[in-house]
Amino acid sequence: MIDRIALITGASRGLGFAMAAALADTHHIVAVGRTTGALEELDDRIQAKGGQATLAPMDITNVDAMRQLCRSIHDRWGKVDMWVHTAVHAPPLAPAGQMDENDWQKSVDVNVTASGRLIPFLAPLLGETGQALFFDDPHGGEKFFGAYGASKAAQIALARSWQAETARTGPHVHILAPKPMSTNTRARFFPGEDRAELVSATDEARRLLATLD
Repeated sequence: MIDRIALITGASRGLGFAMAAALADTHHIVAVGRTTGALEELDDRIQAKGGQATLAPMDITNVDAMRQLCRSIHDRWGKVDMWVHTAVHAPPLAPAGQMDENDWQKSVDVNVTASGRLIPFLAPLLGETGQALFFDDPHGGEKFFGAYGASKAAQIALARSWQAETARTGPHVHILAPKPMSTNTRARFFPGEDRAELVSATDEARRLLATLD
C-alpha cells in the first residue's frame, strides 16, 4: 500500500498533469485543479496504472477551500511528502502600458498571493523531510510579459526565501527549470513556434523528478 502523499496544485493540465501521472507510481496523488473533467481524466490514467488519486476540484485562490483541504489532508494522512506547485495564471501578452487590470490582478492573485498563503498551510504538513517543488519561468523583464513575468518572478523570489530559510531544517524546497514544453500555455505565448522542437510535458516531468536529491 502506498503511504506517500503528493499534493499537485495545478494538476488538470500541462506539467502538473504530467507530474501527477509520473508520481502516481510511488505516491497517492491529491490533485487540485479547476477543471473537473481534466481531473477525472487524470484519475482514469492513474487508476489504469494501478495508482490512486484524491481529486480536489477547486481554485487555489479560494483561501477557505485550500485551508480546508490542508486540514483534511492532515486529518486523513497527517502529512504531505511532496508538494508540486504548477498552478499558474498566464494572461495574454501585452505592453506594460496597456495591461488589462483584471489580467494583472488575477496574475498576482494566482501566481503570488495564493503561493504566499499556501506555503504556511503546507509547511507543517511537509515537516522536516517533505519536498516542495516550484518551477521557474524566467520571462520577467521581457517585452510583453509584464503581468506574467513579474508575478512569476515574485513567486520564485518567495520560494527562494523559503528555500534559504529551510536549508538546514527542512522541508526541502526545490526550484526547477523546465525546458520549453509543448503545452497550451506555451502555444499561447508563442503561437508560431515549431512545436516539434519542444519536449513533451510527460518526458519533462520524468526528467525533473530524476534531478531531485
